[in-house]
Amino acid sequence: MAYKIVGSQCTNCTACEALCPNLAISEAKGTFVIDPAKCTECIGHFDTPQCVAICPVDETCVLDTAYPRYVA
Repeated sequence: MAYKIVGSQCTNCTACEALCPNLAISEAKGTFVIDPAKCTECIGHFDTPQCVAICPVDETCVLDTAYPRYVA
């Protein structure tokens, strides 16, 4: 599954955007979003999704169950 950012919890700190190895995170309409077509859950790059690891607000970067699990 791809990750998504809960917009109402995003503080727009920009920390996640630079850490994403797939360039899946961008700003849209005043908050950050994750492109599910680009998100690989950081598989093959890191042991932990970097958006989850760096986000200062717990449960802001969460799995988006609307998308199937990424298969490396």
